[in-house]
Amino acid sequence: MTDSDADLLQETISEFLWAANYVVDHAWQGEYKTTSKAGLQRGTYDDVRAETRLQANLVQNARNKAADAVQSVVARWKQGDYAGKPHFTAPMLVYDKRCATFNDDHATLSTVDGRITAEYVLPDESRETPHSEYLFDDDYEVTGAELHYRDDEFYLHVRTKADVESETADDGNDEHSTVLGVDLGIENIAVTSTGEFWNGSELNHWHREFEKRRGSLQQCGTRAAHETIQSVGRTETGRYDHFLHTVSKELVAEAVENGCDVLAFENLTGIRERMPNAKQFHAWAFRRLFEYVEYKAEVVGISVEQVPPAYTSQRCSKCGTTLRENRQTRERFCCQKCGYEVNADYNAAKNIGLKHLRSAQTSSDGDAPVNVRLNRGTLNVNGNYEPAADGGQNGSPRESPTRNEANGHAVSE
Repeated sequence: MTDSDADLLQETISEFLWAANYVVDHAWQGEYKTTSKAGLQRGTYDDVRAETRLQANLVQNARNKAADAVQSVVARWKQGDYAGKPHFTAPMLVYDKRCATFNDDHATLSTVDGRITAEYVLPDESRETPHSEYLFDDDYEVTGAELHYRDDEFYLHVRTKADVESETADDGNDEHSTVLGVDLGIENIAVTSTGEFWNGSELNHWHREFEKRRGSLQQCGTRAAHETIQSVGRTETGRYDHFLHTVSKELVAEAVENGCDVLAFENLTGIRERMPNAKQFHAWAFRRLFEYVEYKAEVVGISVEQVPPAYTSQRCSKCGTTLRENRQTRERFCCQKCGYEVNADYNAAKNIGLKHLRSAQTSSDGDAPVNVRLNRGTLNVNGNYEPAADGGQNGSPRESPTRNEANGHAVSE
């Protein structure tokens, strides 16, 4: 490596650390810390691109590094341990396969000014080392690396994984994917395609009471009243967050219990305008709930996706007929063609799962077997219903102050 290449790597490291610390600063604003990678991406990406010379993939890697650190701190807090605000100082940066190419004897690495070639300095090949076991073995694939600088030397810590694709590609078994659809609403904060309801009445009651109290204090106009308003706001947000954390935890548990690989929500953009009687508070609560589900699901290997919201409330999840008249009331859905009558939120949750199912099959050329998990079996993209093996409810009911098993509505298939 030439001196100019080394200088470029040093400059890249410097800007990478600045970017990661900028994301941490953004996450640390306010009393509650932002841990969602998607939320941090929206809030910091444009600024980091404008203030640094990092290419897009290095910006994303800096965001991921920062988000992981913040999530780790929050997790320690929940366990009652002390942890301070993360700050990156050790010279390092993260590469993946989009911004680096890894070969047997060298790597090409993105910098703030193009790519440079860095040759490996490896131990004697005759010795048994991790390099000979993993780096030179065709059964292992390099997935990324971290570049560290210490003692005036650069060290590339390469990550590898076993390449098992060749062993499974011809066995005729495509990956099976099962989707849990989730509908968000005012009366029921969340309803799943398995027929589980999380009632929002308590959340709505708190919001009304806090609004009344805030309005009364604002009329006073005194300094003490202003300080009390701030205290009330902190109490309010804390109560909401506890409630939403509980719901998000149980949504992820529901997906795990039913063997789901994906949690599907409708796209949250413009949800307040689409939903009668929704307030800005509800839109905030939906976004916060989605973020909590997103990072909790990631821990257990479940992906969280959003699908277009069009017609999920008007489409019959049984026969596919889409009519405005199908939505009888806020709570009841009755298909004008096949007569299928069910709770409207439950019908929407199934449609959300079906939308993701169809998009997944389209993106994979329709080869992968995917299903929407229902309360008594699964439904595939062709409308074929398969009952649960035990003929009954999937999973076992869990008691929760926020959760209502079927909420008094008929949800059987």
